[in-house]
Formats: sequence, structure tokens, C-alpha cells
Amino acid sequence: MTRVEVKPGDGILVTRNLTKIYGERVALEKVSVAIEKGKTTVIIGQSGCGKTVFMKHLIALERPTEGEVFFKGQRIDQLHNHELAEVRTSFGFCFQMGALFDSLTVYENIIFPIQQHREIKDFKVLGELVKLKLALVGMDGYQHQYPASLSGGQKKRVSLARAIALNPEVVLYDEPTTGLDPITSDVINELIIKLQRELKITSVVVTHDMKSAYKIADRIIMLHRGKIAADGDADYIRNHPSEVVRQFIEGRIGEADLAALRLGGTKFPTQFQPEDFSGT
Repeated sequence: MTRVEVKPGDGILVTRNLTKIYGERVALEKVSVAIEKGKTTVIIGQSGCGKTVFMKHLIALERPTEGEVFFKGQRIDQLHNHELAEVRTSFGFCFQMGALFDSLTVYENIIFPIQQHREIKDFKVLGELVKLKLALVGMDGYQHQYPASLSGGQKKRVSLARAIALNPEVVLYDEPTTGLDPITSDVINELIIKLQRELKITSVVVTHDMKSAYKIADRIIMLHRGKIAADGDADYIRNHPSEVVRQFIEGRIGEADLAALRLGGTKFPTQFQPEDFSGT
């Protein structure tokens, strides 16, 4: 077997032959990727293809069955949790539904990661920091609001402000536009681009939203059944010859799945009629 030559120095985040097996299910199989510093890498693929599992391995929330994970040349998949704590301060995480603490104000949500990892000596400076982070996402003035009073898009923006509270080098986004209308989704896209350009953040984005992927990505990687099915820029993916890739990016069901759904118009005995429940 030929070894894939992906070196730790090739990118800020590197996986080499990353494999994850749960029982008899192979979630990831020999995935070797080097993520370039300061760029936006988008991970696409059907539900269950391994996208979120891959992302969790990047910060060692999951440990590989086989393979290695490197951050800035340091292997991290074998580190103990206390060693990982400091490594993870270099990462921000923007969760799918925002994951804000409902009982905390916007201000308290943003300072939460700072309180967990840093000793706070000057709360005036902390207030200025929160103001700056909120201004970056267009939410300054909402410091004393609670999440329940915010719209879905506003919650996502506050979540972004919290993700950059510790000035991370890498931000991981899990389905950042899910549940948002098209205009609000584009606001989030623009913010991802802004943070990457202005703060030189390395972004890794998991999404099903191809419009978003094409807009924000420097590079798109498609996973299929735990393996890399395609890897390139937006134009390469948009014109990819593989039927598996084209079905996904076009949102088109395969012929085999379509045939299974149609089942030749079969009527099953379980299709009860209203009179079956009349009680007579």
C-alpha cells in the first residue's frame, strides 16, 4: 500500500490516514488532509458521511482508531486532556444552533470561554473586548440581552463573537447557515469571509449549503462513505465528473433510491382507510 505523503508542516491542521471505526461501522477511512493556514476549507457530503466526525478529530474531541492528527506540527490525537486544554484555546467553535447559554446575557456568554481559560484582572478591559467582538459581527449594543430575545441569525452572530473571544487561530463552523432564511444566511457567509480576511483566521466549515460553500470556500472537500470523493476549489467541484459528487451538489436523488421510493406504485396492507377506525 502506498503511504500518502501529507507532512505536519504542510498545513496548520493535518490528518494522516485518519480512520475511525464504531463497532462494525467505518465512519472515516484513511483520510489524509492538510488544511492551509489562513484559508477557508469547506467540508461537504451527505448526512452520515463523516463530516462532523472528521471535525471532532481536528480538536481531539474524538480519538482515531488509526492515523494521526497534527496542529501546527504537533501531534495532538494522543495528548492527555490537560495537555489539550491549552491547545484548544487556539480554536473557536461555532455550533449549529448557536449553543448559547439561555440563562446568561450576551456579555456573559462571550466572556464564558475567557473565564474558563484566563485569569481576569481588569473587567473594564474585558468590557471593551466584548464590545469589540460584538462590533465585528454587527451586534454591539446587545450585551445585556438574553438569547431568548434574539432572532436565529442574531444568535449565530453572538455565537461567532464568542468563538473569537480568545483570538483563536482556527474557527470550526458546524452548519452555520442551517435554519436561516437566504438573506440571513448570506450575512453569516459575509461574516465568515470578514473574519478570515481581517483576523487571518483559518476556517473549517461543515455544511450542506452549496450556495454558501461556493461563496466562502478557498477549497471544498467532499466526503462520501468516510472517504474523500473530491477535493478542489469551487470551480473544480462545480464541474466535477463524478456522478456521486454531481448528485450531491445538484441536490438530485440517485436512480436506485428513486426506484426504491416509487416501488412500482405498490399499495401496502398498512395503508388503512378512515372506516377502519370507525369502531363499528
